[in-house]
Amino acid sequence: MDVSVVGSIALDTVETPTGRNEEGLGGAATYFSLAAAQFAAVRLVGVVGEDFPAAHVELLRSKGIDLDGLERASGKTFRWTGRYHEDINNRDTLDTQLNVFEHFHPKLPPAACAAPFLFLGNIHPSLQTEVLEQAKASFVGLDTMNLWINIALDDLKAVLRRVNAIIINDSEVKLLTGESNLVKGAKAVRALGPRIVVVKKGEHGCLLFGEDDIFSAPAYPLENVVDPTGAGDSFAGGFMGYLAGCGKVDSASLRQAVVYGSAVASFTCEKFGPDRLAEITRHDIQQRFEEFRKLAAF
Repeated sequence: MDVSVVGSIALDTVETPTGRNEEGLGGAATYFSLAAAQFAAVRLVGVVGEDFPAAHVELLRSKGIDLDGLERASGKTFRWTGRYHEDINNRDTLDTQLNVFEHFHPKLPPAACAAPFLFLGNIHPSLQTEVLEQAKASFVGLDTMNLWINIALDDLKAVLRRVNAIIINDSEVKLLTGESNLVKGAKAVRALGPRIVVVKKGEHGCLLFGEDDIFSAPAYPLENVVDPTGAGDSFAGGFMGYLAGCGKVDSASLRQAVVYGSAVASFTCEKFGPDRLAEITRHDIQQRFEEFRKLAAF
């Protein structure tokens, strides 16, 4: 089955202890799409400026990603600049230029509207609602962030009532619910609407909360992390892409989707930007999936 994604497409400048990547391909929808395309047909909806390199468009198209929903607007592409510390889990945002993304209102082409699976990337909740008004998806996943929890909570709660799953990190669970205990926090998030809650914990793996079901998956132990930018978006792409590919959303498929998402995310960290995602094959992902099995075996 198809999966549509609506979110940011960017040019990122990233500095880590291993080096610097100047205005490379980035954006949540980009990472999601490249990850999900390993499992299902992907329909990307986003906006770029006149300066967006044609080579990036060709990369996305070469992976079979449907770009009918990619709008090229007058002006510059969204840009983000960040610097990671020696502790790679900490980073500083040095510059954010919304540019054409500032006035973006998603317009879904017919095929994107009809996709059975939909992922609402990390955009303002009011824009997520605009997408929901157009889409006909039977399974909707959502990402959000602390900014929207702080400044657009009512809009966010309205969206949460209409989605099936949310992918969120542990600090966002605490901010959204006021609960310091993740089990209680996830229960509180589920009470807001989404029946499936996936809590990302970075290098400590993630937790899946469903109907009377909790599943814990480890993070893949990487000796050298080059650039963790986009790992969370890649996880979401692997998770949603796997579900769309198998066409099922039961306990077993959800657990496998979490592990596939974690496997894809681990590859993302091995090179700057989505370079590693662009290289890997489904065979590579399957091999790492089996390594995850060994990690969790006892």
